[in-house]
Parts: sequence; C-alpha cells; structure tokens
Amino acid sequence: MEPAVNQPMVSVIINNYNYERFLKQSIDSALAQTYPKTEVIVVDDGSTDQSKDVITHYGSQITPLLKQNGGQASAMNAGYEMSQGDLLIFLDADDYLFPETAEQVVAAWNPAIALVQYRLELVDEVGQFLELHPVRERPLDSGNVLPQLLERGRYGTTVTSGLAFSRHALKQVLPIPAQDFPMSADGYLVTVVPFYGELAVVETPLGAYRKHGNNMWAFASDSIPVERFRKSIEHEFQKYRYLALQAEKQGHQPAQDLGDRDYLHLMSRIASLRLEPSLHPSPTDSGLRLAYRGSLAVWRYSGYASSRKLVLTVWFFWVGLMPKPLTEPAIAWLMASSSRPAWIDSIVKRVRALTT
Repeated sequence: MEPAVNQPMVSVIINNYNYERFLKQSIDSALAQTYPKTEVIVVDDGSTDQSKDVITHYGSQITPLLKQNGGQASAMNAGYEMSQGDLLIFLDADDYLFPETAEQVVAAWNPAIALVQYRLELVDEVGQFLELHPVRERPLDSGNVLPQLLERGRYGTTVTSGLAFSRHALKQVLPIPAQDFPMSADGYLVTVVPFYGELAVVETPLGAYRKHGNNMWAFASDSIPVERFRKSIEHEFQKYRYLALQAEKQGHQPAQDLGDRDYLHLMSRIASLRLEPSLHPSPTDSGLRLAYRGSLAVWRYSGYASSRKLVLTVWFFWVGLMPKPLTEPAIAWLMASSSRPAWIDSIVKRVRALTT
C-alpha cells in the first residue's frame, strides 16, 4: 500500500440547513470512515433549529463553519475554501455515508479523474431501504462524457451525496454562482466539471440518500408540487447556459436544442404545462409538441432498452394529450413510486426486470 503521506486526502464537507434531526447521523458517518486521511467540515447555513448545538458537541473532531443563510451553493463554496482535500465529497446533512466510502473513492481515483460517482441507497425518513438510487437500469456514465454532454446536455449521474470531485477540477469551476444555483448546486458542478477530466464509477452503493418531506421530489399522490417542476425547468435552463459558456471558453460547440434532447427536462416541462399552464415558464410549449419531443429524446438519447422506451413514450403522449384529470395520476405515478397502485407498480417492476 502507498505510504499514508503520499495518499490523497479526502474532505467530507457536510452542508446543513435546519436538518438537526438528521445531522448527527450524517456527521457520525463521515467520522466513521475507514480511510484514515479524511477531514470532516460541517457548514451550517444559518439554521434556525438546534443544529448549532449538534455541531458544537463534536468539538475538535470536525471543522465547523457557522454562517449566515445564503443557500446551498454558498455553503458548498465556503466549505471548499476551508478544505484541504485532494478529493471532496459534498454530503447533504440529511444523507449519510457508509464506512468504506472514502476508501473506495480513493481506490477508483487517479489524477486524470475529475469526478468519482457512486450509487446510493434510497431510504425513507427513518432509514428504511426503498431502492437503489439511481436504479440499476439508469447507468452512471464513466470515462470522457464531454461528447455526450455537448450533444444531449446530460449524462448518467446522481445527486450531491453520491459525487466525489477532484480538487484540481473544482479549482477551474468554483465558486458556484450562488445567485443562479441557490438549490441543487450539484447541477452546476456535474455540468462543468467534465470539461476538466474523466469520470470514474463505483457501482457498489456507498451511502444513503434520504427521501422525506423536504426533498425536492418528495410528495404525496394527492398534492403534486407543481412549483417544483417549474424550479427544475429554470434550473435546467441555467445548466444549459453555463454549459454553453464553458464550451465557448474551451472552443467546443454544444447542440443548440439541448432542452429538446433531454427527456428528463422534457418530463418536467410537460408536467408543468399540463398541471398549471398559466404559470408555465415556456410560453411556446404545447402538449403535442412536448409529447413528440419527449418520445423522440427517449428513443434517440436515453440509452434504455426498447421496453422501457415504449413505456416512457406512452407516458409522454398520455400526459400531453389526455384530459387533465387523467394526466395528474400519470405524473404522480412516475415521479413518486409510493403513489402507484399495486398493478402499476407491478408493471414498472416488470419493465425494470427486462432492462437490467
């Protein structure tokens, strides 16, 4: 084994805002890493609950930073400035790592790698396993993903807690523009970091992603939060903008119609349009156009097996053309598995079985 002095340091930067009830488990998981050369930084973004008491309890075991509220991007920027690691994991305070996370990330990394990504276990509020995230049929891409990013505006990736960035790559793209990414700041990073190196993947789940009432996509079947679809649309538009800026800086040319090639983005668009058309942020959209563009994006760019492509095509045209009372359950069933009737859930699981 390489001498410890030559091994890369891993910084686990926990960003917290009013997650007192989850914060201890998150910090404990970072401190329990089997990889010895790890530092733990906890950034509290102006919490109004008792998070400060949880943080101060750890004393010198962690590096604390208590700041005024500025959003997730500002917390991540601040944590980066305090860190010393060659590899950085931005851990959301409602999630937690498994003990071998840092060790396996280091094993997968080399200086040419800008980002190591790994699957997580999706768990509920009390930590009960629900499924993998992303599910197995959604690949995590590795290697040089820049051509795919320039062509489609997206590649197979995961959420903040499943990402470990090299410091070298982060130096090129930080600070995260906090005014444009107050939430889901990882969207900016996964969009621009591939310009500065390749990706590596660890297929073994290395942590837990908690689904609960305050998550971006957690909702009940009788209360679809339409405003979250609109926020997602605006978030994607910002990502495309920064992708274009980064591409121009390095002499690349992304596709001009990235929004029409990204089926996940088009899902949010068609849901927003059908559920609340008066507030939909893209005035030129129509149900038929989005259904057509969404199905085309699925068949051309998703990489799924034909059986799953067919299911998603039916979904797009159903949501785009059916009366609103029939579109609402279809949107809820796709976005929230807990809302599906048993027979729908059975079909979805069969399709997954065919695509794995």
